[in-house]
Amino acid sequence: MTYANRMKIKTDKDCDLSLIRGQPVAILGYGNQGRAQALNLRDSGVSDIIVGSRGGTPAAARAGEDGFEVLSFAEAVKGAGVVMVLLPDEVQASVYKEIIAPNIKDGTALGFAHGFSIHFKEVIPADTLDVFLAAPKGPGRALRDLYTQGLGMPCVIGVAQDTSGNANALALSYAAALGAGRAGILESSFREECETDLFSEQAILCGGLPALVKAGYEILVEAGYAPEVAYIECLHEVKQIADLMWKGGLDFKNQAISNTAEFGGYQAGDRLVDDHVRAEMRAILLDIQSGKFAKTFSEDRDQGFKTLKSRRAGDASHEIEKSGEKVRATMPWLMKNES
Repeated sequence: MTYANRMKIKTDKDCDLSLIRGQPVAILGYGNQGRAQALNLRDSGVSDIIVGSRGGTPAAARAGEDGFEVLSFAEAVKGAGVVMVLLPDEVQASVYKEIIAPNIKDGTALGFAHGFSIHFKEVIPADTLDVFLAAPKGPGRALRDLYTQGLGMPCVIGVAQDTSGNANALALSYAAALGAGRAGILESSFREECETDLFSEQAILCGGLPALVKAGYEILVEAGYAPEVAYIECLHEVKQIADLMWKGGLDFKNQAISNTAEFGGYQAGDRLVDDHVRAEMRAILLDIQSGKFAKTFSEDRDQGFKTLKSRRAGDASHEIEKSGEKVRATMPWLMKNES
């Protein structure tokens, strides 16, 4: 197996924080990523931060409680040197067309935390703008928690338009202000970040893994084992193994588990991920690369997310959820501070 050339990983020493500190920054959206990024930027010395939000929402109220000036999207965009779009993928196109484009100044830098809208051309920015990517590789809550611990989360950056000649340096500066320079900033592209992110979500993290968890639970219960035990074995323990791999990789995980578990994992893994599964994974990647997935996602969005809501309801009503509620009730700390 051959691999592409490894990219250079940048750290704080490669970044000039004064670039982002000298800009008025508009954060559009104050959800999971928006809040974490705004707080990290402020703690990194970015003093001029405006939060763009729809008035009267819980997010707007929380931004105000956190000490930020909160304006409408249009007003936030008008005064910004950097506009960071941290809204859900499905609304970015309409917000850009209806609000951002009529109000953004020439020479402004337009930033994104995911490559979807730019790569699949749902958003086509004016050629008078810099367009950069700064994509932390994890949820906003973890981004904030790591920052407050003096640590950082890896971040992928990229540039789609470099009108000023300074877009890459600004992306590095922005990522460093998020704390990513403490962990590693990977110079990439909107295409690479978007396609690899979608693939990992679909084939592994949000598709493959939950499907394996549900199937394993169902098979154990069908075989007569207690649902609560099946929940512990097939879902609860996922975190322990994931944490080991996250901390030190596959070999670290292998050294931390029993020989029985490691040996059985090799035996079963080869049976589960066979040539058929690999072919399906390649097909999933091709659907992403061709734009087929983006088209299907957009069609479901335009239909009010009929399919998404149906599948979400199916997960919520799955028997594993009832077992999970019972097991988690004995461990109330699991959901502590999740607001």
